[in-house]
Amino acid sequence: QVDVVESGGGLVQPGGSLRLSCAASGSELNVYSMAWYRQAPGKQREEVARIRNGGTTKYLDSVKGRFTISRDNAKNIVYLQMDSLKPEDTAIYYCNIGTTRFQEYWGRGTQVTVSS
Repeated sequence: QVDVVESGGGLVQPGGSLRLSCAASGSELNVYSMAWYRQAPGKQREEVARIRNGGTTKYLDSVKGRFTISRDNAKNIVYLQMDSLKPEDTAIYYCNIGTTRFQEYWGRGTQVTVSS
């Protein structure tokens, strides 16, 4: 049994900041990569940021320079610091966990709304 729980979403004005957190727990959970996806109404889910065990990161072009992904390997927690938020960042944000056994786990999502 693996649990993936996101937190930190909410309503913020354009230009503001939010920090999302995601904690993964479970027996024999050997995490390889941790990522954030988002899905806006009427759009497909897209990968926002990913961080692998070695610390390498990858970002969606539209969030580069504004979002920062980081992780606590000991606690299996991944963070997404989102700065200079724009209305187009409004979406449900999902945490994705990839293991060394090529398994994937998803959280239920957290709503981020950027509006004045």
